[in-house]
Amino acid sequence: MTWFKRETHEIQPTPDHEVRTEGLWIKCGQCGKALWKADLEANLQVCMYCGRHFKFDARSRIENLLDPGYELVDLDLVSTDPLQFTDLKPYKQRLAQAQKKTGLNDAIINAVGKMNGQDVVLSVMEYGFIGGSMGAVVGETIARAVDRALEARIPLIIISASGGARMMEGIASLMQLAKVSVGLAKMDDEKIPYISLMTDPTTGGVTASFAMLGDLNIAEPGALIGFAGPRVIEQTIRQKLPEGFQRSEFLLQHGFLDAIVERKDLKAYLSQALSWMSEKPVAS
Repeated sequence: MTWFKRETHEIQPTPDHEVRTEGLWIKCGQCGKALWKADLEANLQVCMYCGRHFKFDARSRIENLLDPGYELVDLDLVSTDPLQFTDLKPYKQRLAQAQKKTGLNDAIINAVGKMNGQDVVLSVMEYGFIGGSMGAVVGETIARAVDRALEARIPLIIISASGGARMMEGIASLMQLAKVSVGLAKMDDEKIPYISLMTDPTTGGVTASFAMLGDLNIAEPGALIGFAGPRVIEQTIRQKLPEGFQRSEFLLQHGFLDAIVERKDLKAYLSQALSWMSEKPVAS
């Protein structure tokens, strides 16, 4: 004999009593705290408890660093598929998915504007677009930023967030290392300041070219910066790497960086640096 009998109809919760929190919280990978996404966004994607710097999209970086009235430029370039490359999926399909996800044609945005009154050209990489990989479009976009800085004789700031050269474009992607480096050499000859800001991660061919060529090389806290990844290096040399190897703090300690700057202090730090690097002082 059954003591309890379930009715055939199910209990339906009323809509006004339903609480949906999916996607509203995120767990910090460093301190383990649960973070309300709205609070995290208000704090520039930096953990309020431990200071871990989460990834920051390119548009938000530009808005955070430049004064109102800036102009986005060089947005018309689009990647092609010169090698008809296919791995797990066709490269054209990867491009289409990344373009839909980010709303960008490729993994970089150029902007021209002012930073606390100082004219500046800003070139910002978008990690959300195929890992911020550097193909022909990224190289050409940075080259155009260099040309703008040379023509107007104003400083250039490149913000890197990349896994390196884009393997789907083969030698075309590797040639961007030389192309951008030559442009930056011209800026050096003309005594026009170039500041490189490295964020998490900055690796591969990006590190091997323009990311490490700044007159001032700075990074955000905890950023992974290097050519090959730590696991690859350990497997190659068959030795355990030191704690924090390739993080920005380790690189600063060993002389590869000039400074580590928290995200909330970047605009003030950069504008102050430009004031003593540039021909024209920043307006107070």
